[in-house]
Amino acid sequence: MGVFPQALLDALRDAPGTPVFEHGGRTVSRGELLELIRRLTGAMRGAGLGPGRGLAIRTDVSPEAFAAHMAAHALGCRVVGIRSGAPAEWRGSGRMVSPGGVGGRPSTVIRPGYPEAQLAHVLGMGADAVLLDAAAATPEMLRAAGSIPLLSLGPCRGAVDLLAVPDDGRPLTVTARPDDVAALTFTSGSTGRPKGCAITYRALSEHWAWQPDAWGPTAAELARGFERYLLFGTLASMVVLEFLAPCVLGGGTAVIPQDDAQPMFPYAIERHGITGSIITVPRLTRMLDILRREPVDVSSLRALMVSGSPLSPSRLAAAVGLLGPVVYHGYGQTEAGNIAMVTPRDIAERPSQALASVGRPHPGVQISIRNEQGGAVPAGTTGEIHVRSPYIMAGYWGESEETRDTLKDGWLNTRDLGHLDPDGFLYLTGRTRDVIMVNAMVVYAGPIERVLAEHPDVEEAYVVGAPDDEVGEAVHAFVVPAPGREPDGNALRELVAARLGADSVPRTVTVVPGVPVTDGGKPDKRALLGLHGAL
Repeated sequence: MGVFPQALLDALRDAPGTPVFEHGGRTVSRGELLELIRRLTGAMRGAGLGPGRGLAIRTDVSPEAFAAHMAAHALGCRVVGIRSGAPAEWRGSGRMVSPGGVGGRPSTVIRPGYPEAQLAHVLGMGADAVLLDAAAATPEMLRAAGSIPLLSLGPCRGAVDLLAVPDDGRPLTVTARPDDVAALTFTSGSTGRPKGCAITYRALSEHWAWQPDAWGPTAAELARGFERYLLFGTLASMVVLEFLAPCVLGGGTAVIPQDDAQPMFPYAIERHGITGSIITVPRLTRMLDILRREPVDVSSLRALMVSGSPLSPSRLAAAVGLLGPVVYHGYGQTEAGNIAMVTPRDIAERPSQALASVGRPHPGVQISIRNEQGGAVPAGTTGEIHVRSPYIMAGYWGESEETRDTLKDGWLNTRDLGHLDPDGFLYLTGRTRDVIMVNAMVVYAGPIERVLAEHPDVEEAYVVGAPDDEVGEAVHAFVVPAPGREPDGNALRELVAARLGADSVPRTVTVVPGVPVTDGGKPDKRALLGLHGAL
């Protein structure tokens, strides 16, 4: 087994004539992609990059951008992935809600990937050069880069265009060193400054997604389902790369849509004959609502991975009912990659366990449920979820104390709460840090959200805490109604009281047509707090 990305380069060499990308009106073959990686490797080498050097990359999704990531890895660079800024709708049931309240004129909330101060913080993590495309060369980005040398994919003022650098003619070889950091990927930043999760070349070399010779039945099935894979989002996300890998290595074609005439899901599936993709829970909710109203043909789908946030049993069942036995549900973290997965086979053979859980550990992943003292607890007992695998992060870049708190003896504390059943299915019950202090008592948001989401009138539920003069912090709930339903706030509060006790009862229950999402597609609880303050 060679050092990452050797397995990818070998797969490209083995099938040079097959299409690997469709981007707008053009098709890129595996041989053409391999040649592009070789040329970019030479251009980056000429710019002074090599093993241990830091390259920050902020681009749109394109074949050239993917090739640039792989070229930097072939050289052994530390790739600092920066999400591109993009408009983010307040999605829910196919509608939008203005940030100032739950009514009024619909609007689009512009949520850049990072504000300027956070860009400067990220670039301060040892970036020796910054690679941009034209769309990413914003004034904020250029100011944050300061004196760091700029490289580009295509003409860009003040930058060296790597695509225009003369070919040095050198063969493509991997010079990465196993114990160097291959990538810094970032937590969402919802709790403060973005934290850079350091993933080594050794970890990527052993990562399940990039080792087709070691794929088990589930990975091989995903690769077959990703024959025509809908690729969108950002290559700065390890999740995006993790699930793009089975497509590229398994002989599939990644389709990058360029038309924005209609929302991506489900229309792009019909337009492009998509067989597989990864989707967040808010996007899934919106897609299901559209499919209930419109005759969009999604029969080409064979594998749809739902990830990013917890998925209620009712919504997972609804997705399977509308889409068929093609739905996977993944649980993972930036620090650990994919941890557990529910497969269509699980849903068919063990529906009660599969629908209520996040599946069983991915091959190579060990899960340990522990109490507050760090001791293992029996099956069925709730505790903190710890994981160990060959591809978890080495630590948080430049944050040794936070690393020590999170990584101990090779085990990563996810800060999630859950339990394992005797068959190995993992159930999430909350987060240790997603808490609200009511009357000096710890109240977890996760259990309240699940109780609310179980009500037939509720499609989605999210809970936040806000300062309160009477109880310290009070619980506030935001619920998206199920199609054709009108949730009754008092009934929902009574349900929570009956199931969880008085401290967990929401002070307010606000019905909204959708919840705000971050640029990564996850529910944005900070925005919900802002919405609460505006009511």
